[in-house]
Amino acid sequence: MTCVRVWAPEVRRVELECAGKRRPMAREADGWWSVAAPELVHGTDYAFRVDEEGPFPDPRSPWQPHGVHGPSRWVDHGRFRWHDAGWQAPPLASAVIYELHVGTFTPDGTFEAVIDRLDHLKDLGITHVELMPVAEFPGERGWGYDGVDLFAPHHAYGGPEGLKRLVDACHRKGLAVLLDVVYNHLGPSGNYLGRFGPYFTDAYRTPWGDAVNLDQAHSDTVRRFFLDNALMWLEDYHFDGLRIDAVHAIVDISAIHFLEALAREVRALEARLGRHLVVIAESDLNDPRVVRAPEIGGHGLDAQWNEDFHHALHAVLTGERDGYYADFGAVADLAAALTRGLVYDGRYSTYRRRSHGRPAADLPARRFVGCLQNHDQVGNRALGERSAQLLSAGLLRVGAALVLTAPFVPLLFQGEEWGADTPFLYFTNHDDPDLAQAVREGRRREFAAFGWDPEGIPDPQAPETFERSRLDWDQPTDEPYAGLLRWYRELIALRRAHPAFAEDRLERVRVRFDESERWLMMRRGALAVACNLGTSPRRLDCPAGCHPRILLASDPGVAVTCETIDLPAETVAILDLVPNTAACGGEAT
Repeated sequence: MTCVRVWAPEVRRVELECAGKRRPMAREADGWWSVAAPELVHGTDYAFRVDEEGPFPDPRSPWQPHGVHGPSRWVDHGRFRWHDAGWQAPPLASAVIYELHVGTFTPDGTFEAVIDRLDHLKDLGITHVELMPVAEFPGERGWGYDGVDLFAPHHAYGGPEGLKRLVDACHRKGLAVLLDVVYNHLGPSGNYLGRFGPYFTDAYRTPWGDAVNLDQAHSDTVRRFFLDNALMWLEDYHFDGLRIDAVHAIVDISAIHFLEALAREVRALEARLGRHLVVIAESDLNDPRVVRAPEIGGHGLDAQWNEDFHHALHAVLTGERDGYYADFGAVADLAAALTRGLVYDGRYSTYRRRSHGRPAADLPARRFVGCLQNHDQVGNRALGERSAQLLSAGLLRVGAALVLTAPFVPLLFQGEEWGADTPFLYFTNHDDPDLAQAVREGRRREFAAFGWDPEGIPDPQAPETFERSRLDWDQPTDEPYAGLLRWYRELIALRRAHPAFAEDRLERVRVRFDESERWLMMRRGALAVACNLGTSPRRLDCPAGCHPRILLASDPGVAVTCETIDLPAETVAILDLVPNTAACGGEAT
């Protein structure tokens, strides 16, 4: 018999509404209410009434087939037949991650439709597929960062069954799956948690309003809510890891920070399941304690997104200096990221007008995820331009090479591999007209401050804003897209094959550069990556004592001898540095 429980510590009465009946629930200890409900079986709709108000969805609803305002639907996770027994995800140190948004990745925008494109990802050389948030959010379309039913896969994508089929299919193809989850805030529309209990606190403020209550009165149960959510995705949906959104906005002054508690419980689940699991953070703090071991005062997560590497690479390649890019732009910044992990590791930030970060050069580079673009860096632009719209064909290949030869774990954003020119815009589908207008006006104000014409900012609520963001799968077979796709495949294959990539100690990375001539050479063991970022050809000196051999070059005009490397404008060459034990003469190929 099904026993239904819900936490509501400060209310007088809770009722279960199911099958046309309202049944009073009994108060238990610690603010919980329960009732036996034999009629509640897999596929049955139900809701709660709280102090005669409602009905409201279950705070832990496993399925919201009618959206955020409708009733919940009961799910028996044991009914699904998995085919991934014995599956193990590849180590994060050997990963190539591919971030995708389910709604725009395919024309259909569903979990099922993603399955049809997995062979493309496998052929590309991807090891880990990272889904942007899929927890139930308002409307039919959105980024997912305003989710409100955190235990329920979005109905428009295919619900619980569709998500399980996608994860199962990924594992059968040899692809690990990561999920982006949001624990720093919930969306405003459809967020009924406050009707049940003190899930939020006004002790702190975040960019989205009151903070999640992780350290005030009743916070033990709130923490348990989010911890159980994380474990559910890993156990019931077989995900191989989580990416935690904006951990700098998770406010918790407890002796054991929420992130440390999360890492501890994931490690325990990993031991119980016998399956490798990872937790990756997005952090704006440049604080290596996020990934340091708890035994030395860290939170114990496996890796964090390296915003400094992205910003340094983007600013060098594009020349942009707006907003936080004002802190970057020098080739020296890119060299610092490659050799120290972080650029701002205690250094003064002009953008922040204060010192920022702390040193992280002693960390292995696998603790950082590096990229040329991701959903934030594309979608938070006014017009959603990708790197392919901001860079020349040559610099686009240079950027790809630096991401895929850097010591960090590389991440690609959907369509990047063929230089997709469809934008990735910010889109929403709020049914509350006041909220929709507030989002629309807020977006215009944000970009007007950067000098954009407010009337030229795409309306997030307009269906065409969403439709324009869908990938065009006819592109990869045509030039110039097909040529860039080949370049990405070659880079990923080289990353997998060359032994230099197994070494991720930052002190072993050597970088030479010239700021005025805009070239950079990165040395990783017996491998060198020579980049000409400028618009004129450059001749670089070869590392001494070796016979260079070109492994990959973005331009057929690259030529090397034992003494020099000739690079046409905006090109990159990846060289195998064979020890020079014999006389060397002529040109190396």
